Amino acid sequence: MSPIADAALTHRLLELAQGYRITQVLAIAVRLEIAERLADGPRDTAELAAAAGVHEPSLFRLLRAFTDLGLVSRVGDRRFALTPLGACLAAGHESSARARVLLHAEQLYGGWPDLLATVRTGENRWQRLHGADVWTLRAGDVNGASLFDDAMQEGSSQRARAVVAAYDFSPFGTVVDVGGGRGSLLAGILASFPGVRGVLFDQPHVVAGVGDLLRKAGVADRCAVVGGSFFERVPEGGDAYLLKAILHDWEDDAAIAILQACRRAIRPGRRLLVLERLIAPPNEMPDAKFSDLNMMVSPGGQERTREEFAALFAAAQFRLVGVAPTGTRLSVIEGLPA
Repeated sequence: MSPIADAALTHRLLELAQGYRITQVLAIAVRLEIAERLADGPRDTAELAAAAGVHEPSLFRLLRAFTDLGLVSRVGDRRFALTPLGACLAAGHESSARARVLLHAEQLYGGWPDLLATVRTGENRWQRLHGADVWTLRAGDVNGASLFDDAMQEGSSQRARAVVAAYDFSPFGTVVDVGGGRGSLLAGILASFPGVRGVLFDQPHVVAGVGDLLRKAGVADRCAVVGGSFFERVPEGGDAYLLKAILHDWEDDAAIAILQACRRAIRPGRRLLVLERLIAPPNEMPDAKFSDLNMMVSPGGQERTREEFAALFAAAQFRLVGVAPTGTRLSVIEGLPA
């Protein structure tokens, strides 16, 4: 191999090694509200620094780096404009990733140095360091739990559009959203299918304040809200049981227990709808495989292949009958009671 080719490989490896910088740069852009401050048009760094209460020369250097990430464009000597990509960092933007950027930077980022210990021991960091699962610990951390719920709501509200476009919920009289968080996904389904009723089911502290969201979506009169644990029991009487990004949080035994609770509640012929990433074949689509590492080191769950989901379903007396892509990273994995 030529010296030039060798140098290119080394450069690529160092780019990968320095990915930590991008996580923190994105988080700083959110914390300084750069997208919101540039939403009305270009501004110079003196204006931005005064508004954000930061050091102007340092802010200029930061924004200059933002240009290489495509978050802003430089339109004058010290003047910057927002790009469509950068606009997605703003709160309230229809494609906002604000809460998820902060979740990655403030909660997930710190766990990755423990990946080696997880690989060596097979134990996720929370059990190893604290002797409890992340959900128990998060319940005692109001700010941490709130950021997590914000991030999940942000993703669910956006994915709802793709899910309702890809999957027909109209045959179902009642959809039970198991572990449905603040209800963004279920609200999107009910808004798109006026003949469907919903049941939002999650831990009591999670669903305590969902009324405003359901009312704003115009679906509160068609949606019951129930608190409880999906390890114990889930509401009965649904025509479809929906679990979005739930099973990947848990190892197989716990995931089977959740599915068994659904199986006890579901009547013959009714549907189980699991929305999850699917691990792609070898050498394809790295996203789910890196998400799998994230699940391994932090909550202790895992992403799965279609075959692994089929095995989970069978262990809980369901049979996998189909997979419907949604155009997002999630697919609808359908099951029927066996």
